[in-house]
Amino acid sequence: MMQPVAQPGETDKVEHSSTHQGSHGGLPKLALGAMGVVFGDIGTSPLYAMRDTFAGHHRLPLDQLHVYGIISLMFWSMMVIVTLKYVSIIMRADNRGEGGSLALLALVNQHISGKRWSAGIVLLGVFATSLFYGDSMITPAVSVMGAIEGLAVYEPGMHGAVVPMVVVILIGLFLIQSRGTAKVAAFFGPVMLVYFAVIAVLGVMSILEHPGVIAALSPHFAAAMFVADPMRGFLAMGSAVLAVTGAEALYADMGHFGRPPIRLSWLAIVLPSLVLNYLGQASLLVRVGAPALASPFYFLAPEWFQWPLLGLASLAAIIASQAVITGAFSVTQQAIQLGFIPRMSIKYTSVNAGQIYIPVINWALMIAVILLVFVFKESSNLTAAYGIAVTGAMMIDNFLLAVMLFVVWKWAKWLAIPLLVIFTLLDFGYLSANLTKIPDGGWVPLVMGLAIFTLLTTWSKGRALMRASMAEGTIPFEVFAKSAHSSAQRVAGTAIFMSSTRGGVPSALLHNIKHNKVLHERVVVLTIAIQDVPVLEDGERIEMKNFGQGFYKMAIKFGFLEDTDVPSALKGVTLDGEPIDMMKTSFFLSRQTLIASSKPGMAIWREKLFAWMMRNAASAMEFFRLPVNRVVELGSQVEI
Repeated sequence: MMQPVAQPGETDKVEHSSTHQGSHGGLPKLALGAMGVVFGDIGTSPLYAMRDTFAGHHRLPLDQLHVYGIISLMFWSMMVIVTLKYVSIIMRADNRGEGGSLALLALVNQHISGKRWSAGIVLLGVFATSLFYGDSMITPAVSVMGAIEGLAVYEPGMHGAVVPMVVVILIGLFLIQSRGTAKVAAFFGPVMLVYFAVIAVLGVMSILEHPGVIAALSPHFAAAMFVADPMRGFLAMGSAVLAVTGAEALYADMGHFGRPPIRLSWLAIVLPSLVLNYLGQASLLVRVGAPALASPFYFLAPEWFQWPLLGLASLAAIIASQAVITGAFSVTQQAIQLGFIPRMSIKYTSVNAGQIYIPVINWALMIAVILLVFVFKESSNLTAAYGIAVTGAMMIDNFLLAVMLFVVWKWAKWLAIPLLVIFTLLDFGYLSANLTKIPDGGWVPLVMGLAIFTLLTTWSKGRALMRASMAEGTIPFEVFAKSAHSSAQRVAGTAIFMSSTRGGVPSALLHNIKHNKVLHERVVVLTIAIQDVPVLEDGERIEMKNFGQGFYKMAIKFGFLEDTDVPSALKGVTLDGEPIDMMKTSFFLSRQTLIASSKPGMAIWREKLFAWMMRNAASAMEFFRLPVNRVVELGSQVEI
């Protein structure tokens, strides 16, 4: 018998073992590539993290106690949050090699589906995804603006040119997305390697001017700052967290490179370079004081190297922005497949499956990013918004991690509980400190997150209600197959009726026999099943049952990162010993028109929102790559 299946928009929860797939290539080459894709966000944090701590919304006194305290807090946050939590533990939770909030949610859901609290965990995962979209809007704006502001640092008279230059760079970045970034991406790794080497050298040069700053790595300086100045220390956490922004990217991009290359890049290159640069900035602030506050990062450079540093930092910011835009495309594809977003037009810009372009997301991101630049005007204003999106997602990851530790991995409580307490206390402290900046711009990711969360949950709930409505009164396919074969004229060829429900007869098949009074020699009811794993082996792809008299029921399974190319999946499939010939096959699709009603389920305004989303979703023909001249659509009305 067939296993339960689901249409995109309806995830079929099937348990699979996790087998890391990773990427192929030498470890040094993959580690270099990881530097260009994974670490752009966290790598550009030195542009603004220290400056925002001492010259931002909650300014700290510029004295040795607070400078050393912040360096200690940043260093141990990188060690605990990035190195221990993400690199050492969470990255072990790979869903057939893939990572990220949605991949983790799909993996967790395989083990908790049906439990009393499973719905809450799913909602948390969806909200983390919503916050990611807010992050993907803020990151390009704050990264590029933070880099280009170096122009005003070196030439104060050019302050007015910063915003126009940032907008031009961002527009150019979004315009090239449709062309694909495979060739440009080849330069990302080497550029970021040079960038990390340069910021490390600049940090060392400054440290040599005041070697005692190395002592700031001791955790007791962070403790001393909180003891001596608890309120300011707490508020400063809202800016200090900027040093770990991008930590989730290590996990999200695991599928592209695998665990070992990302760990090697972080431990051998990125972490030491960041620590040296932050120590260098601390040394500068202790030695020079307030005159360096305009940009502790850019003032590290000797005069002859200032403009090259500006150019290199700008390239790094563009690379960070590109990485998060690509990440938004990838997350959207996963969300479509897992049933949280309507079908969208997805264009493949390379033979590599990960190289995709989604026009709707691209232009929506561009408009949002440019609006943020015009509204906030300076990166220091945007960092208030930045922190909440990052800390909110990190906090949610703790809940998903708790499920992994206790339910999936079954760790001993004496080991799991202390770790979770440390992670949760640190993340809660950072989140609480950032919530104090809601009036200063922190409301932006919250509003964005809630709006996107509403869209995602409305689509998921609406699909479930519509599926239930369509299932009411349907005829079992077994009964239909026995009675229909002799009640209508049979014509040559194959008819494939796409179905979104697990059982029953598709409305398109009923309409066809009612109005056209014919049946093809071979009638196939086809359901697309999106699994909780990123990629399926070919042997797992097709399930089919023959009901006799030329009637078949078939399920094609796809992983949530795969292209839903139905004609390609049907190659090699035979019916009665004959292969399916696309030139002799017709695809029949049901197009539903939604009618909002007073039935219990969703509020009327959400039903109308769901109807609007359905009208604007990409056609099933385009999404499933069906041949244009072989598709017939038959409409019906559905109440929810």
